[in-house]
Parts: sequence; C-alpha cells; structure tokens
Amino acid sequence: MADHNFDVVILGGGSGGYAAALRSAQLGKSVALIEKYKLGGTCLHRGCIPTKALLHSAEVADSVKDAGHYGVNATFGSIDMPAVNQYRDSIVDRLFKGLTGLVGSKNITVVQGEGRLAGPKTVQVGGDYYNGQNLVLASGSYSRSLPGLEIGGRVITSEHALQLNFVPNKVIVLGGGVIGVEFASIWRSFGAEVTIVEGLPSLVPNEDPAVSKALERAFRKRGIDFKTGVRFSGVQQHENGVVVSLETGETLEAELMLVAVGRGPNTAGLGYEEQGITMDRGYVLTNDRLQTNIPGVYAAGDIVPGLQLAHRGFQQGIFIAEEIAGLKPAVIDENGIPKVTYCEPEIASVGLTEAKAKEQYGADNVSTYEYNLGGNGKSQILGTAGFIKLVRKNNGPVLGVHMIGSRVGEQIGEAQLIVNWEAYPEDVATLIHAHPTMNEAIGEAHLALAGKPLHAHA
Repeated sequence: MADHNFDVVILGGGSGGYAAALRSAQLGKSVALIEKYKLGGTCLHRGCIPTKALLHSAEVADSVKDAGHYGVNATFGSIDMPAVNQYRDSIVDRLFKGLTGLVGSKNITVVQGEGRLAGPKTVQVGGDYYNGQNLVLASGSYSRSLPGLEIGGRVITSEHALQLNFVPNKVIVLGGGVIGVEFASIWRSFGAEVTIVEGLPSLVPNEDPAVSKALERAFRKRGIDFKTGVRFSGVQQHENGVVVSLETGETLEAELMLVAVGRGPNTAGLGYEEQGITMDRGYVLTNDRLQTNIPGVYAAGDIVPGLQLAHRGFQQGIFIAEEIAGLKPAVIDENGIPKVTYCEPEIASVGLTEAKAKEQYGADNVSTYEYNLGGNGKSQILGTAGFIKLVRKNNGPVLGVHMIGSRVGEQIGEAQLIVNWEAYPEDVATLIHAHPTMNEAIGEAHLALAGKPLHAHA
C-alpha cells in the first residue's frame, strides 16, 4: 500500500484525459494519468481512427469500381479483410507509438491499471492510492444496447464490427446515427447488402433535415436500404444468421446485426456516486466550467452530457488544465463544436440548424441559402453531388453551416471559424477562395447569401 501525491490526477487516458495531462504538464503541474487499457482510449483504438481507416479502404474500393468512368482500365476483384485490418492496425499502431512517446516525454506518471475513486480526490489502483490537489474524471463511454437486447454471437457492436475478418453478405444495422451510417457505408462499398433500421423519422436525425433527406437519397442510389420511423422489437439468432422483428410485424433476415444505438457513459462501479458526485443516468453533471459539485473535481469527454466527440473531449481536457492553473479560459460553446460523419457522401456541420435558429431568433429573423455542389468545378471532377446550406441571422452573423458531399469533412475548418467568429456573409464574401477547390463552394455560398451570387442560380 502506497500513497502518491500529485497536483492533478486523471482517471482515463482517452481524448479528454490525455489532453488534460499534456496541457497540465505544460503548465508545470505534476500529473498522474490512470488508464486501464491503452492511452488514446476509444477514439484511437476502437472508434474514430480505425473506423476512418476502413472508410478509406471503402473509398478506394469504390474508386476502383468506378475507374472506367475516369478512363482508367481497372477491375475490382475482392476485399481482402485480413489485409484491410492489417492496414488499419498499422495506422493505429503508429499513432499509438507517437502518443505514448509524447506523453512519456512530459512530467506525467502513466499508471496502467483499473482505477476507482477511494476518496473525493483519490483514485485507487490495486494497492496504490493516487491523491490529487485536483481530480479529472475522463472515463469515457461504451457501446449501448437496448433493454433486453443481448450482445453476442451474430449480434455485434461497433467494437466487434471493427475486428471482423470477413465481409458479411447481408447485414442489418440497428440505428441510423453516425456510427450506423458509417458502418453501412463501409459494408456497402465492400459488397454487402445493408438495411438500416432507425426508430426516428430520418437517418442522422441530429442533422439539419435537408442534410438527412440528401443522405437518404444518396443511400438509395447506392443500394443501401433503410427503414425509418420503425421500431425494433426483437432478434432471433440461428446457425447462419439473424431474424430481426420490427414493431410493424415485418421481419428481416441477415448474416449479422450491428447494434449502433449510441454510446453510454462509462461510470458504473468507479465509485463516483459513493464519493457524492452528482450524476444523472450515469452521466457526471458539471457546470459550464466543467466542475462537478465537489470542489477540485472536474469531468471531461463522453461522461459529460452533450456531443460525444473526441475533439470535444480534447478541448474540455485543455480547458480543465487551464482552469486548474488559474488561466480562466473562455467557456466552450457547445454550439460551436464541429461534427463530421464519414459515410459516403460525407456530412459536416457546425452551429445551429435552421429549426434551432428560428426557435432562438424567431422565424422572421433568420434566412438560409443552399449552394448546390453542381456549380463547383472540383466537385464535378470528383463526381459528387451535395450542397452547402448556410443559416444566418438577418443583418447578422452566420449561425450554422451544414454540408453534404464527398470530402466535405475537410471543409469544416473554415466553416467552424465562420460560425465561432460570428462572421457575416459579407465578411466571408470578400475572402478569396482558391480555384478549383471544393473550398470555393463555401465562398460561393457566402457570396450568394451576401446578395452577390457568382456561380450560383439565385
């Protein structure tokens, strides 16, 4: 039994935890970072990075299938899943080595092991106690299921889906949110038949309805089947597959079912409640400065209610480190956090949807503009359809940018600057966007909204 004292003790080495550790060390604090698995957490090992690697393999597969359209003689043979997985693992391994090297070069004590709270600001790992002047809770999230729906056999989560060494012939995806549509997109590109079942009325229901409709059109064109506004009622497994029942009485058959109904906070059994931390359905409640109800105890990432995104966790980790160091950082605006869904076509958005903007400012005070990518040279070269939708306050700033089309995720950087810096369309219209790039579409959309459309029918 040994006691170890630090300025900052962090439980969880994912996006929020390691960002808090790196920034705290940079600010001269002694840091203990406790992680039961591997530094990098879900994002690096079981989430963003490996999924995006598979999506890139899927994009290459689609490019080969369409090669003739571009005057390239190539034939698509098949998907070698072990080789795809090897490529994916090589990316994860390189990033993991870089991260461990980076953390190892700082004044950070990395503790490998399962920690739980043994005091208001004490984490116990085995027989050791890590006491902090400040404690950061960053224990992340897990793949949720539905009540009574057991995971196992042919009913899998995204973690299992990433490890498959074969392409299923036919798969049912339960959930049409970000994770569901990304895996549907991967499997379709790899040659599987895919059906998405989503209880809400549209795919990606958190996006602007115009984006949801466009994704549904694109998925229909790609041969991805989906049933929206339909609730799941049960699944039977047999030797060769699953039979899924819907509340409408309809049944669907497939080789596998992916459960992609969201992620839950990873807080059970970690001693949070016992230490008096205020919780709500497993989430840790904080104020806007990410402080819990216990002085000196903070929370970051997926356990804090809100968007479950790695970059939100990073930003919150940095914020907490600066708050502890007395730098009084500016509060993070949740509406200003960019979101990207990496299916084909990609979706990227930041700020308010049209409905939210009208709710906040009144319907008469908000206007929108949709710029069709058909007018963008680079989009024509890439062969992608889609649009950029802007939401603005009349005689005021741009409140939201909503995009769909191949590679639009790469355009979210400028979009989030526009929204977060409260730029007016007239401000952006005077900026020159390089030609021919997809980025020009952002410029064109703002030119049109500023009342001087160029390559736009307005």
